[in-house]
Amino acid sequence: MGWIPLVIIGVVVLIVIFFLWTSYNRLAAARIRVKEAWAGIDVQLKRRSSLIPNLVETVKGYAAHEKDVLENVTRARAQLDTAKGPQAAAQANDMLTSALTHLFAVAEAYPDLKANQNFLELQRELTDTEDKIAYSRQFYNTNVSSYNQSTATFPSVLIARMFGFQEEAFYEAEASAREEVKVSFS
Repeated sequence: MGWIPLVIIGVVVLIVIFFLWTSYNRLAAARIRVKEAWAGIDVQLKRRSSLIPNLVETVKGYAAHEKDVLENVTRARAQLDTAKGPQAAAQANDMLTSALTHLFAVAEAYPDLKANQNFLELQRELTDTEDKIAYSRQFYNTNVSSYNQSTATFPSVLIARMFGFQEEAFYEAEASAREEVKVSFS
């Protein structure tokens, strides 16, 4: 009869160990999904950034006196390339979007530029990349939401605190970036 309390204690210890193990693994997997989703955004931001020099060069040939606009695009691209983390990348991306909006507005004044095949192809690629960034951003924010819920709800909050799982930041647009940009290329 003396072994029954030991069995009960052993079962309770095994249950606690199993709970810790599965909770930790669930949190670790969620954190990995967040990092993977961020990598998807990063790839698309880099793809977008790599299109900018060609776009700037194409526009330079037609609108050389629009130096300020071209410099703003180049500066915004450099900030995006050096941004670390979702918040800095979101701010740099907003700046680049604004600079590109001005660049495309300038292009409106140059009919030859608007008809240039290279410009049209770059425009199409940028549009495609913008769509991919939006999808990647949504995917990232969904994963962040799920992970943050896991780190904040009981009982996994106990494991999260014990093992240092921190809340992740959402990739959010600034208020000005939420407004629809109207650019016409026809």
